[in-house]
Amino acid sequence: MSLPPVEIPLGAMRFNSDSQKLEYFNGDIWMQIHTFSPDLNGGARGITAGGVAPSNTHNTINYITIATSGNGVDFGDLSYNQYLSSGTSSRTRGVFMGGYTNSPSSTYINSISTLEISSKGSASDFGDLTQTAGYTGACGNQTRGIRMGGTGPSNPGTNTMDYVTIATKANAVDYGDMGHGSDNQGQINSPIRGITATNSNSYKQMEFITIPTTGNSTDFGTLSYGRENGGGMSNSVRGIFLGGYMSPGLCPHMDMVTISTTGNSTEYGDLNTIVFREGSASSPTRGLILGGITGSPWPGRNEIQSVSYATAGKSVDFGDLTVTQYDMGTCSNGHGGLQ
Repeated sequence: MSLPPVEIPLGAMRFNSDSQKLEYFNGDIWMQIHTFSPDLNGGARGITAGGVAPSNTHNTINYITIATSGNGVDFGDLSYNQYLSSGTSSRTRGVFMGGYTNSPSSTYINSISTLEISSKGSASDFGDLTQTAGYTGACGNQTRGIRMGGTGPSNPGTNTMDYVTIATKANAVDYGDMGHGSDNQGQINSPIRGITATNSNSYKQMEFITIPTTGNSTDFGTLSYGRENGGGMSNSVRGIFLGGYMSPGLCPHMDMVTISTTGNSTEYGDLNTIVFREGSASSPTRGLILGGITGSPWPGRNEIQSVSYATAGKSVDFGDLTVTQYDMGTCSNGHGGLQ
């Protein structure tokens, strides 16, 4: 007696031992996940820029080789102390959008900083956002970087989105509006779609945009847990929202979504070190959780944790950053928007 066929869920992933390639199920057939491996002495590279360490802002930039467990390495410096910003990148260039600076005075900024991922050195000016904003979010693909929301002295919880063409240094232009004003939320992306999680203990909504076009965000689904000040990371198929503050304490949970569909998230696993206000970076197979803050008395952290996109489970130790970092901009040349 034959057994009934096993239904394969949309977005399922497997390793094909014949082709030695990672594949995902698109609802009809298994498709190969196309990856690239830039010549950066080991593959995809994650970047952390600025932030707070441990109570003073700084301009430190670290890089991490995502394929190999190990510590962060000094990359260079931002032009000024910059924190509460967000980052995204093409395969060659990273951009860090908005934030807050205490040099020369404490203020929200509209500045965009940029660096070349393949070469160590200092960052330079890229242009300006359409408004001053800290606690910003960001997503992007090979062509575009999009700033999502944030907050500022005259625009608390803004729903504004603007974008830059990463290859060309220039000021940002209007993209559209988010459904809800938000700040310091996590983002994930494929080359076509960017998804953001709203920053709230009680509101669990996710929204998405179509990156190559312009326009307002659209409802995606809901998270398993409402959270503030969490993170997001992805390859081109799966996205993971993680960490954050969930009253009355920190959120240990990671939630997973299939980027090409819409719907509610599913539980993915738990953080080994529970953090919020952390950074993240991705390759096609691995996501990194970078720094952050742990529970009361709220110390900053320098730990790097990693997860595998192919298998759900708890994060594991990867290494350490050169400094304590949180509220920093992060990016990589291997994230889901580039695959």
